[in-house]
Amino acid sequence: MIESGNDHVGLSDTFASRRYFAKFEAITGHLTRVAAVLHSEGRLSREEVEVLARYVQGIAFAFRALSYKYLLVGRDTGQFFGSLTMDDHESGFPVASELLVMANDALQAERHLEGLPSATVLKDQMVAQIIGEQSLPTRLQYALSQRLYYEELARGKLFWPRNDPVALWLSGSEPRRRYLLHWAVYDSVINLPVVYLMEVEDSGRDALPRDQRRWPEVQTHLMGQALGGLKLLTIARGFDESFADLHPKRLRRLHLGPMYSHAYTRQSGPIRDVLAEAHAPAGQDWALAWTLEELESERVREERTGWFGKVQREIFALDPFSGRGVETGATRSERMIVLPERPYQVLAEKAPPGFASVRKFVVSPGGRVLSY
Repeated sequence: MIESGNDHVGLSDTFASRRYFAKFEAITGHLTRVAAVLHSEGRLSREEVEVLARYVQGIAFAFRALSYKYLLVGRDTGQFFGSLTMDDHESGFPVASELLVMANDALQAERHLEGLPSATVLKDQMVAQIIGEQSLPTRLQYALSQRLYYEELARGKLFWPRNDPVALWLSGSEPRRRYLLHWAVYDSVINLPVVYLMEVEDSGRDALPRDQRRWPEVQTHLMGQALGGLKLLTIARGFDESFADLHPKRLRRLHLGPMYSHAYTRQSGPIRDVLAEAHAPAGQDWALAWTLEELESERVREERTGWFGKVQREIFALDPFSGRGVETGATRSERMIVLPERPYQVLAEKAPPGFASVRKFVVSPGGRVLSY
């Protein structure tokens, strides 16, 4: 059963919940291969693909942890523990509060594990109950699912509501070093993971990651600007004006989602009809949208500061087509969609308006990725 309320639903049926998590396990497995295709085309650098792969893996780990947490949903465990709440209208992903609770649980994971028997002990007790009492060991199964949940949290490397900036050195030394800064958030408004990638030139005296004054300020500033409603131009200009010796050369933002599924979501539009008509088998009834926004520096200008000082400021290139650059605040924006073969066949046959310019990545169960 799927319990609905506004745009959020609770997956309270055991099989529906498990199919949902299995679906996302398959999707996250495909995303790294899609990123590899973009790398082969020169759209993403090797460093960017590696960073993106780590975030996708973090999303996969987060979903695995949640699947353990709700493994016994719909079963009588003697303890009410709720069900996964997902956004079935806007995103198809879990609501942000699920990740917030998970982040809080991670802080106490070791304490919970200390109070739980080991997995081996629990499994032995389950066998003893099945043989000795000839009954289902549901409560022991629940205890084991919670142990697996906290073990996953204790391992770390999950995608958290806030994933603070990390600096990767790319090239150069004094007087100019080049870094790739990356950070990510789980946007609580649209319930989607959002990844930011910024190439920065550093003309400061000390290397940015080792600068005890600038680096904490940079991290705080970037996380404060990690809002989906802000244009890239606003974020880049704010950064450029706040740090005189850091020069943002390119900023990218990648929205991973929404996820569409005829069985789980109720988004409106052509893709809903495509999935309804595809009648795809279990595990292939989905489509995942990506949006990649990019802002590039076109040139620099010098600006006076004080009586004798000068700083360089970036002039960013905006989309030249149809005057949309001011509207989008980006140099370019590309929409992409990842989907299995059968939904793609229906999409190609129907050819709905607005999808001609959308990049399609078609994935097969064997892992092959084709681009259209």
